[in-house]
Amino acid sequence: MEKTMTKRARITLALASLLLLVMYAAPLWNITLEAPQYPEGLGLKIMLTDVQGQKPHDLSNINNLNHYIGMKRIEPDAIPELRIMPWIVAFLIVSGLAVAAVGKRSLLYTWCGVFLLVALAGLADFWLWAYDYGHNLDTEHAAIKVPGMTYQPPIIGSKKLLNFTAHSWPALGGWAAFISLGVGMSLAWQSWRSERTTRVAGRLGGAVAAGFALLVTGCGQPGPEPFVFGQDTDAFCRMTISEPVFASQLVTSTGKVYKFDSVECMVGYVHAGRADDVAQLWVTDSARPGQLIPAEEAFFVQSSAIRSPMGGGLMAVSDEVAALALATERDGSVLSWGELTPAVAEHIH
Repeated sequence: MEKTMTKRARITLALASLLLLVMYAAPLWNITLEAPQYPEGLGLKIMLTDVQGQKPHDLSNINNLNHYIGMKRIEPDAIPELRIMPWIVAFLIVSGLAVAAVGKRSLLYTWCGVFLLVALAGLADFWLWAYDYGHNLDTEHAAIKVPGMTYQPPIIGSKKLLNFTAHSWPALGGWAAFISLGVGMSLAWQSWRSERTTRVAGRLGGAVAAGFALLVTGCGQPGPEPFVFGQDTDAFCRMTISEPVFASQLVTSTGKVYKFDSVECMVGYVHAGRADDVAQLWVTDSARPGQLIPAEEAFFVQSSAIRSPMGGGLMAVSDEVAALALATERDGSVLSWGELTPAVAEHIH
């Protein structure tokens, strides 16, 4: 079953995507030149769609200075990236909002991967652009010729170029992009850790359940059996049981065990009258996958945001406070076993 993001993570991702709108209004990068003859300095603002001077005549003055050393003029209309980048950023915003709306973790990982590649490609392109301007000089017509000298400004940091010192740093729009990417990567990392923890907990819980079952069997009383996820088959819908967080069991007084991939399947099995002499009903504590608890003692959270195998949107929790918190987070309700049975039977039929 496809893993989903929490409601908080989806809201955070949506806000991170909208943060990219700052890139349309604020500079992405600032390049400043300092020299004794320019006490106020000269500077460039690299925008998403333009390259501008930091002060009204800075771009013109920089182009005039570049002419003396054989550098090409900086002509924003001749830079194709300034026409392409607005569309790429728009794609990241729209796709990020779509991922937040759908809530699938796999789409979050994909969005972060695409965003990271775009960011790395953008920085590499910026470096190549600066390299071209700083190395491909028209030395034949240059008034100032320094053999072996190049004039490539740094991507980040400061660098001495003749009697000028060039400073290059991200501006507000650039920081907005870095923060947006950082938030997305953090959400992906937390999601991956949560998924990995759930798998490990499922294995450990399975071992605990197996030990408990052996203990009960050794005392001569019927009890649950350990699940073999990926191999056991649901007694009601015949699907393979693969999700530790939803697995359930029915045990008869003679010790016969029926396994189910979800609570709703076990309810459907009982409601259909297919189980004789029901002695025990066990459900998985969703906070501790692999740990079985009696169904009569559990609290069941029902929500459309919970993707249970048969679509009933059910999770069992052993603690009432935790169940209420989960129901609030998933915009659902908390039911007892007695309240759950008619609601699930209606869903199944």
